[in-house]
Amino acid sequence: MHLDPARGYDLIGDIHGCALTLERLLDSLGYRCQGGVWRHPRRMAIFLGDLVDRGPRIREALHLVHAMVQAGEALCIMGNHEYNALGWSTLAAPGSGQHYVREHTPRHARLIKETLEQFAAYPAEWSEFLAWFYELPLFIDAGYFRVVHACWDSDLIEPLRAQFPDGCIDEHFLQASAVPGSFANTALDRLLRGTDMRLPHGLTLTSGEGFTRAHFRTKFWEEDPQTYGDIVFQPDALPELAAQTPLSELQKDQLLRYGADQPLLFVGHYWRSGKPAPIRPNLACLDYSAVMYGKLVAYRLDQETRLDPHKFVWVDVQRPEAPR
Repeated sequence: MHLDPARGYDLIGDIHGCALTLERLLDSLGYRCQGGVWRHPRRMAIFLGDLVDRGPRIREALHLVHAMVQAGEALCIMGNHEYNALGWSTLAAPGSGQHYVREHTPRHARLIKETLEQFAAYPAEWSEFLAWFYELPLFIDAGYFRVVHACWDSDLIEPLRAQFPDGCIDEHFLQASAVPGSFANTALDRLLRGTDMRLPHGLTLTSGEGFTRAHFRTKFWEEDPQTYGDIVFQPDALPELAAQTPLSELQKDQLLRYGADQPLLFVGHYWRSGKPAPIRPNLACLDYSAVMYGKLVAYRLDQETRLDPHKFVWVDVQRPEAPR
């Protein structure tokens, strides 16, 4: 994707239905609502996905971002929650053994509950937004910077780019992603959810949302990790026994690494906390748990090739904006 390097870009993390907070952030960045569209005279917003689920104003957030994209005032990539919504709403391919691409389990129903409730009286709108989700690319490669929801893996992005030059998947690819081990399944899981590893010793962990898992999300940039605790990248801590367990040489070799010499990379997804700051000079996560009373964060990118800690901008989420 060819973007004008002379234009400034404001990259914005996971919104999850926090529409009022998004308006406050855009206002603080100098955008103004004109003719129903938030605009800036010299800059463009780039949203990192996960517009839907969990929050109190999902419909409003979708309308706001969609209007900006349609007017050429913003770009938006797909997050795992947009992918989940498509999978929930799409019948699986015949012979797959599934009814939907994302089966209607209690856990999946819980994650999409607020979205479906808020669109219950607007089914036509929801259908239109689902169709729009197919227009959201999985990644943006602007040369001097890159954007992906969770993880940049060139070995997957290059064949994806060959199949979908604009980075936008179709329904057939979505259906193929329901097959474990398929290219579609591997690519979407890696780009939209990140890298993971099974916990050692048969251990499990229970997240703050009450989900029990045998896997944990891992860093994809650590240069010389020694233990499981060195590579964990999620809000939920590992059990102490797991954190102290050494990694094998094979496990170290299999870890994905985004090199320090690579272009700037912006991701969301990972529910960070504290003061927004670069992870390393060429890597920033802009998800600071807005929907959990955290911060909605932007990075004001100009032509720099290394991140400037002073260019993070954020607003704290106020209680009325929090989940119901």
